Amino acid sequence: MPSLAQNKKARFDYEILDKYEAGLVLYGHEVKAVRAGQVSLKGSYISVRTKNGKTELYLISAMIFPYKSAGPMPNYNQTRERKLLLKKGEISQLLGKKQTEGLTLVPLKIYTNHSFLKLEFAVAKGKKKYDKREAIKKREVDRNLRSLTKRR
Repeated sequence: MPSLAQNKKARFDYEILDKYEAGLVLYGHEVKAVRAGQVSLKGSYISVRTKNGKTELYLISAMIFPYKSAGPMPNYNQTRERKLLLKKGEISQLLGKKQTEGLTLVPLKIYTNHSFLKLEFAVAKGKKKYDKREAIKKREVDRNLRSLTKRR
């Protein structure tokens, strides 16, 4: 599964509890742009919407830049809402986790699965500031240990 875009900040800001996979509803030129790597998940999130009694999940604020070979697209919105394709059972399970435990849904990466584009997202809990500091300290200690072992 080659990854086309990753949200590295999500692993730093959130404690990942469960991971899920969903399909994306995209335009044709958006698919080509994503496959070319012209996508950013930075600052994006997943929102729950109810329309006509149906509950759906949407990817919000993900930037898919215009595909260069597609020509001019004057009305194209790079950060439009993109619907996620999930089964009803998965959606109800996610809603239950989100409401009861006060968790959030965070996109992690976009990748290809055979010929399909998939979004990996997670049910996550926000880290406190001191947890982030601990993560930074641990990373620096590991880096120092690796450099010391390489010198010898």
